[in-house]
Amino acid sequence: MPNFDHVVETEYKPSFRTEKVVGMFDVPAAKKLRKEWHINMPIEDKDWQIGLIVGASGAGKTTIARRVFGDNAYHHGYDWSASSLLDDFDDNLSANDITNALSHVGFSSPPSWLLPYGALSNGQKFRCELARCLTDARDLIVFDEFTSVVDRNVAKVGSHAVQKAIRKTQKKFVAVTCHYDVEGWLQADWVYDVSSSSFKWRSERRPSAKIEIFKCHHTAWRLFAGNHYLSADLNKASTCFILFFNGEPAAFTAVLPFPHPKVKNVWKEHRTVTLPDYQGFGLGNRLSEFVGEWLHKRGKKFRSVTSHPAMIGHRHRSQSWIMDRAPSRVAALGSKAKTQTNKNLSISRLTASFLYVPKDKHKVTHAQENQTTTRAYSRAAPDCAATRDHRHASRKHCPHHRH
Repeated sequence: MPNFDHVVETEYKPSFRTEKVVGMFDVPAAKKLRKEWHINMPIEDKDWQIGLIVGASGAGKTTIARRVFGDNAYHHGYDWSASSLLDDFDDNLSANDITNALSHVGFSSPPSWLLPYGALSNGQKFRCELARCLTDARDLIVFDEFTSVVDRNVAKVGSHAVQKAIRKTQKKFVAVTCHYDVEGWLQADWVYDVSSSSFKWRSERRPSAKIEIFKCHHTAWRLFAGNHYLSADLNKASTCFILFFNGEPAAFTAVLPFPHPKVKNVWKEHRTVTLPDYQGFGLGNRLSEFVGEWLHKRGKKFRSVTSHPAMIGHRHRSQSWIMDRAPSRVAALGSKAKTQTNKNLSISRLTASFLYVPKDKHKVTHAQENQTTTRAYSRAAPDCAATRDHRHASRKHCPHHRH
């Protein structure tokens, strides 16, 4: 059990400038400068997986973390020198291992995965470091300066993504930071406050966040276009929605009518994007499901085709979606197809197709709903760009939706 006194002494060597400061501020003269801490961290009393050491700058967080957990567990930062950040990960890891780790910490942007580490934002760099921690062979990792270089909204979302990822492994993770606002979001099993020399086991629930969703004009796409994992194009006939996280734009989705000769009143998901700094909190899926419910109340069905691994994984597990086509490649169209073109289809990559299940049908068993809905849509064509005109989305906001 870490219960000890820790003392750091530094020999004082006078100089003209130091003596000047001593005289100006009446600093007591001493041969040695001394700092000491009495540490009581009963972390061996219970099983735990995530810890948090917090305190003001200069309080001694790093000193205490190194003393308790040792240098071997300490995260010193990884070397990033390859032309793509993917190639900086351990050679023994597969591409799936790497992309899964990146997605688990909320960095779910395939185009950005191809970039070198130096071309990323601070928030993306932070998540890359965390992803490599997940793939690290060490069972315990101490991460200093946790969230110190990112915006506080980003820090909260990132902390939530990190704790979810860590709890899916057998690793232990200790965050060291001067920012108290991450405590509830990280959901640490224990917290040691260096400034007050106090220790506590977790008792707080995750703080609430204000999430608002509005119907918007298609020009809002400009904020998100560069972050879509496939295309920056948007059909201007789309009906569009934007999600705000604590007052900041965070996610966008656009939907279109899905013309089909036999299946009526079907709309499809056209574009959904979550800004990189807000990934890992499930905002994109939450927005998609809000739109699915919005369409259901207007007598419409909602369908989505995606190739994004994280989105496929979520929807496969969720009762809000039914997979009516497992991940596969779509066959090319015949010469008689008029409403679509091969260049718009996902014939070169694996995609999965999903049908939205309204909330009032969630009590129906997954098997029953799957049988009924799959028959109804068995002839439906794959997702593609809309080929008929539709009126422009309204500029008026719909009543916002809060969670």
